[in-house]
Order: sequence, then structure tokens, then C-alpha cells
Amino acid sequence: MTSGAVRRVQSGSPWEESFGFARAVAAGDRVLVAGTTSFRGSVLHGEGDPYEQAKAAFTGALEAIAEFGLGPESVIRTRMYLSHARDVDEVGRAHKELFDRLRPASTLVVVEGFVDPRILVEVELEAFRG
Repeated sequence: MTSGAVRRVQSGSPWEESFGFARAVAAGDRVLVAGTTSFRGSVLHGEGDPYEQAKAAFTGALEAIAEFGLGPESVIRTRMYLSHARDVDEVGRAHKELFDRLRPASTLVVVEGFVDPRILVEVELEAFRG
């Protein structure tokens, strides 16, 4: 983390180091969480299962905002990227389990693919800490 008006946290993802980005950045009242998958280190959790990958990815993103003392109730926006339209219902089910009572603004898009073809889901969060 750095001091000052902008703070950053790292999760240990190998891509953070090789690409030069932070898992989450807090600036003012906002905390932005970068694209998060179900990878923990070199292990992909929920391989072949979009529901499990979504849960693991959201858990990783929520762990990042926890570094700033925030919980799920602070999430105001979610983004979900899927490699297959067939997975919409399963990823939506995982999202609903976490955010149903909170109702953040949300976007879901289908993309051509990810850096590792086993990744089915990538998520982003935006939280408010006002």
C-alpha cells in the first residue's frame, strides 16, 4: 500500500507484477477492484464450473475491499465478464447469493476469451466508502 490520497493493495496475482497493476485502488470515496478471476496463486478454483468460479472471483474481489475496511454492503457496482453465454444463469445465481439484498448496479457481458482458456468468469467491483 502507498500513503496519501490514493492507496493500492496487491493480492499476489502473478499478473499484477508482470503487467504492473494493483488488485484494488482507493481514491477519495471510491474503491475500484481490478478484474478478478478464481485463481489463487497458480491454482484455478472451480475449473469447468462457472458458478464456483464466479463465487471464488467475487470472494477474491471482496477480500480486496476488506483491505480498506469495507464489506459487501459498500459495493455499488459489479461487472461480470463471461466466456460463454450459456453460463449466464450460473454466474447470475452466484451474484444473487452475494448481492441480492444489496442490489448494486451491474453489468454482464460475454467476451471472446481470457488469458487462460480455463477461466470462465472474471469480475470487477466498485465500492463506496463515503
